[in-house]
Amino acid sequence: MTSRALDVWVVDDDQSVRWVLEKALKQADMEPRSFERAEHLLEAIDDNPPDVLITDVRMPGMSGIALLERLRTTCPELPIIVITAHSDLENAVAAYKGGAFEYLPKPFDIDEAIELVHKAARLNGVGTEADASPNAMASMIGQAPAMQEVFRSIGRLSGSSMTVLITGESGTGKELVARALHDHSPRANKPFVALNTSAIASELLESELFGHEKGAFTGADARRIGRFEQANGGTLFLDEIGDMSPALQTRLLRVLAESEFYRVGGQTPIRVDVRVIAATNQDLARAVKESRFREDLYHRLNVIRINTPPLRQRREDIPALLQHYLAEAGEELGSPPKTVDAEALDALTAFDWPGNVRQLVNAARRLTVTAPGNVITPDDIPGDLGGSPSPGQGAREWTRMLASWSDRQLQKTGTPLLDAALPEFEKTLIELALARTNGHRQEAAKLLGWGRNTLTRKMKALHLD
Repeated sequence: MTSRALDVWVVDDDQSVRWVLEKALKQADMEPRSFERAEHLLEAIDDNPPDVLITDVRMPGMSGIALLERLRTTCPELPIIVITAHSDLENAVAAYKGGAFEYLPKPFDIDEAIELVHKAARLNGVGTEADASPNAMASMIGQAPAMQEVFRSIGRLSGSSMTVLITGESGTGKELVARALHDHSPRANKPFVALNTSAIASELLESELFGHEKGAFTGADARRIGRFEQANGGTLFLDEIGDMSPALQTRLLRVLAESEFYRVGGQTPIRVDVRVIAATNQDLARAVKESRFREDLYHRLNVIRINTPPLRQRREDIPALLQHYLAEAGEELGSPPKTVDAEALDALTAFDWPGNVRQLVNAARRLTVTAPGNVITPDDIPGDLGGSPSPGQGAREWTRMLASWSDRQLQKTGTPLLDAALPEFEKTLIELALARTNGHRQEAAKLLGWGRNTLTRKMKALHLD
């Protein structure tokens, strides 16, 4: 970094943002200068360009992305930090392809912004990868910080064909990330081939990946082209890579290292140019330690890692996701899209979604069919999605479980049902009452409708004392 104060320019139509940034930059011993419009900045930049530029995306007149395009030609060495309140994948990719040094969604941490300015000044440069015409954008929604980091990663890799390992729980959208990486890569106009390796029997997976020659095994009546050849020039997405057998791990490693393979039963090497993107919901580092996954293959795959966050870590995205997939479900079923009232939305947002986005998509379809009105209310939410069962429903469930217990009891012993059930019933209620009152017997007795002495006697009889 130079010894003089850094010249940092800010262009944003929001006066409050300009004020906050100017104040923070001055406190960091920098020399800020702010502009309301990109056009005003362009008028001034020819004379003496700054060390670092911070720009908004959406502004009256020229947008921040258009400004990036202009400055990439006139000031190719100028590091540019993009900030925006409209933080989606399209903006992230557009920013990085336009030559942005970094992409920072609003609201941002001011200390993080200042650190980025220092970093940009130290490096004194930005990538200027050539534009690529992306294919249709995958449906990715997310304002949460964890999703913004995913968008940034995709943007940073938009000019690259590097191997990527995508990690995350099932249902978090790993294939969507893989498709976005492909669509925004130099291979965008070539094939994208996806294969869930865990969904295919291990004895068939080799042929699925590499193809086979006619007569290679019983049933091989014709030559078959495998997924690697299908993806030649493009991208091969291998989902659930952690389930791959050791033998296939070895073959995959060779392809990654040498870019060639043999079809099953073949004698001629097949050369391919394929970008491999792998995904897993397993801890591959632990699998390596436990000798379940090859260490050399792990390092080949783990060049760049992107983690897809579970939905419970990005709850702020749930309302937008619900709206999106309810609209999709309505269109699919030929009905107007349903909306969610505030109370129901709170319940669905608080739900942990163990199946992540995949579960939410299915829930949107389910609620579109089952909710009687155009507005989804708490009464429409089933218990397995965080809804509260109606009193009648709860009573029926309790009765069903009691009947099942009674049936088992009759099969095991000849003890009269009431003699067997009452101690268990009383024990359960006593434990519940004590837990609810933090062990205070007087209060627990009141909840049970007993006196304290009765509770003490019952606890002794049931060996709870």
